[in-house]
Amino acid sequence: MDPKEQKHILIIGSGSVGKRHARNLGAFGCSISCVDPRKDRLDELASEIKVQGTFSTIEEALDKAENLHGVVVASPPRFHIDQSIASLEKGLPVFLEKPVSPHLNEALRLQECVNATGIPLLLGYTWRWWEPLRYVRRLLKSNEIGNLLHVQFVMSAHLEDWHPWEKIQDFFMSSLELGGGALLDESHWPDLMLWLFGMPVNVFARIDKISSLDIETDDNVDMVVCYSEGPTVSIHLDLYGRPHEKKIIFVGEKGTIRWTADPNQVAVGYGMEQQWKITNYDCERNDMFVAAAAEFLEILDGGSVRTCSIDDGVGIMKLIEAARKSSAEGCIVKLTGEG
Repeated sequence: MDPKEQKHILIIGSGSVGKRHARNLGAFGCSISCVDPRKDRLDELASEIKVQGTFSTIEEALDKAENLHGVVVASPPRFHIDQSIASLEKGLPVFLEKPVSPHLNEALRLQECVNATGIPLLLGYTWRWWEPLRYVRRLLKSNEIGNLLHVQFVMSAHLEDWHPWEKIQDFFMSSLELGGGALLDESHWPDLMLWLFGMPVNVFARIDKISSLDIETDDNVDMVVCYSEGPTVSIHLDLYGRPHEKKIIFVGEKGTIRWTADPNQVAVGYGMEQQWKITNYDCERNDMFVAAAAEFLEILDGGSVRTCSIDDGVGIMKLIEAARKSSAEGCIVKLTGEG
């Protein structure tokens, strides 16, 4: 493919994240077409950016959209597998929103398709592109705080604040059928654990609906994860917390690294006093989506998937299935311990 050729990208799903990908890829000079069964969403996107074609079904889009170079799958998780496979079988590289799917067996089916076709798929666990977390990863690799003993992940954000323009009952996050819920949607944080430390040896989890939110999905997840040679990790995810909080605390034998989304900083402390070496950042949330889009465009020009692959997505689904089993049976579930 000629790197100078304008890329024509099909966006499947014109909800919030689909619009974001369309705007970002449009800003890179791509031509955008989009698919959504809701005409109001297609019209809204077309009012924001120039759209080459709009379609109500993926079949129509793949048949009628001209000179497509790649596909972004930004629909609810229930549809991810079939839509990704349809695109790959047309020879089109895919940028797939996380999670891969609601269930591991479906993720494995997509992995088989990627391997069989040889067509690349980039997975959108976008916090992997967040520069402060990349800095943390470098600190950990350089053994900045010594042997890690404990890591705490926290994501707490009230669901009604996410999309204030719509009722949460109209948001896929409230639907079991569509693949919503804290565990699946906020699998960003377990994914970051795998990105940093690899696959653990076991997990104990509780997955619940405990708040008064009018949803049918889980809104509270707590996990304790252990490594044979590595830290004990605790992960808390919820959809009811206010104020919102996103943080990761790494405790090592020589000190502590503290990452927070708000304030946007990485702090490193070495002594008993509250004295921190702080690195502040002015990057914005959209920057990680832009970085992911840039990698996708490099893939369309013949580059390889560097940051997040289908294999990474299958790994997080293995952890999710283990967490579900642990919660359902009230037991510790062993994993492969590959990392």
